[in-house]
Order: sequence, then C-alpha cells, then structure tokens
Amino acid sequence: MLQNMRKAVDEVIIGKSHVTEMLQTALLCGGHVLLEDVPGTGKTKLAKSFSRLINGSFRRIQFTPDLMPTDVTGFHYFNQKTAEFELREGPVMTNILLADEINRATPRSQASLLEVMEENQVTIDGSALKLPEPFMVMATQNPVEYRQGNFPLPEAQLDRFLLTVKMGYPAFEEERKMIQTYKHEREKEITAPVSTIDQIKKMKKEVEQVSVNEPTETYILQLVEATRMSPDVTAGVSPRGTLALMKAGQALAYIRGKTFVSPEEIKSLAPNVLSHRLVLTLEGSMKKTKISVIEQVLHDIPVPVEEGFETQ
Repeated sequence: MLQNMRKAVDEVIIGKSHVTEMLQTALLCGGHVLLEDVPGTGKTKLAKSFSRLINGSFRRIQFTPDLMPTDVTGFHYFNQKTAEFELREGPVMTNILLADEINRATPRSQASLLEVMEENQVTIDGSALKLPEPFMVMATQNPVEYRQGNFPLPEAQLDRFLLTVKMGYPAFEEERKMIQTYKHEREKEITAPVSTIDQIKKMKKEVEQVSVNEPTETYILQLVEATRMSPDVTAGVSPRGTLALMKAGQALAYIRGKTFVSPEEIKSLAPNVLSHRLVLTLEGSMKKTKISVIEQVLHDIPVPVEEGFETQ
C-alpha cells in the first residue's frame, strides 16, 4: 500500500518520490510537515495530492494577514432561531490540514495551530475538543519572501514540525518529462484514495513496535548533544527534537520494510528533523546555514557499526 501511495503521487508530481517518503514518515508517527521552497515547485499540489491518497477528511486554509484565529479553530455563535449558542467547527477538525503559505498570516493566527499540533485537540471557549485520528498538518511557505507582509514562524512553532522538507527543482530530464506529459493535456489529479483511515491507524501501531537498540539511541543522543555544543548555535535541538528523530527513524525503517532502526535511517533523516530546530548565533548565521551545521555534526560524529547494521 505504501508503494502504491508513492506511485500515485509520482504520476502527478514527477521526480518527488523522496518527498512523498518523508510525508509518509510524518503520517505514520503522528508528525507534521513544513514544505519549503521557492514558488512554483509544487508544494501545494503535493500536499493536496498526498491528502487525497487517504480516505479521510481534508481541509485547506489559505493563510493571509487578515486571517483570524477563530477562522482556524472555530467558535460559538448565537443562533437566533434556537436562541442558543452553537459550535461552528473550524478547519482544524479534519484528518489532513493544509496550511497554505503559513508565513503570510500574523503571529496571532499562526499561534492558533500551537495547541492542535502538540496536543491533537482544540480549545474553544474553555472546552477542549479532540481532533480526528490521524491528524496531520502540512504547511507550506516560501523562504525567499521574508519581506513586508510576511511573518517568519517563531522557534516554538517550528519545533512542533516533525520534518522540514525542501521540494527542490526537478532534474533536467524530469522537467523534460513534465513538458512532454502536459504538452497536450491538463495537469493530472489523484481521484481515488489508496488507503483507509483504519489501515493508517494499524500501520501507526506497527511503527511503534519497530525496535531501537542502544547503539542507535546513543547515536541519536550524540547528534543532538553536538548541536547544543556547536559554537555556531545559540539554541540546539530540544528534547522534543530528540524524540522526533527517534520516532521518524521508526517510521522510515517501517516504510523500508525493516523491523529495527539502523543509523542509516537516523543519518538520512537528521537534516530534515533537526535543522529547523536550531537557532544560530549572529556570527554563525553569517558563515553557515542550519543545514550546513547539521551536515558538519553528521561528519564529526562517528556512525555506530555492529552486526545487523548496514555500513555507511
């Protein structure tokens, strides 16, 4: 089923199998994804296509400067016909939520997602409502648009995203395939789901059974500790980030048909899971990027090798 999901997306978004794998990883361990890249690389289309693979509910919010928190969470309103207050649920009451161009909304509206992303619930007028299971936020933003009218996400909100994924430009031949595919027809859309909510729930439970042995635990802790000790970093990876790297490793190992997490999964996931959680010093930000800091950490920390692990 997981392979069918990737094949279905590949027919719509050419050359992004690795990105689909990251989305599957987040879905199977209950995480959220921030899709970043320049305009026109297919961020929104990918998010919409992925959501249609699941036989669940999907909502989209176009984040704009005039968006209010209640537009996201919902609110109680007075029904004059019944003379009672009634709940109007917000778009967050769904399985897959697309927060499109999230950095265009004000910090007040961005903060409306803090509770739902961390606790899978929303509080309206003092009453807590559980969100559907599974629940996943896929947010998009254009990092080149940090100008007037845009509001970069604060660190507390970035830390709630399991993964940051950069779409990247397609390879030369992949872009040629796009031209040839859509030369005489409209862009394709996914029309039928390939998995059910019950199947996703079952796989999530199976992911929790993927083992993580002590050498891999140690490797995760060493990577996280190295980010905190880096002279280029003001704030390193949080304990939430430590758990996120472990859980993402379990999900990715499961997707790849393994019963245990090897350093290979951890090493490949580290840039996506850890980089957005760093806060660089002023001097560090002038010399390096967050990704380059993580790459340096991966270079400096030796990868554990023992029987049953694949060598790097």
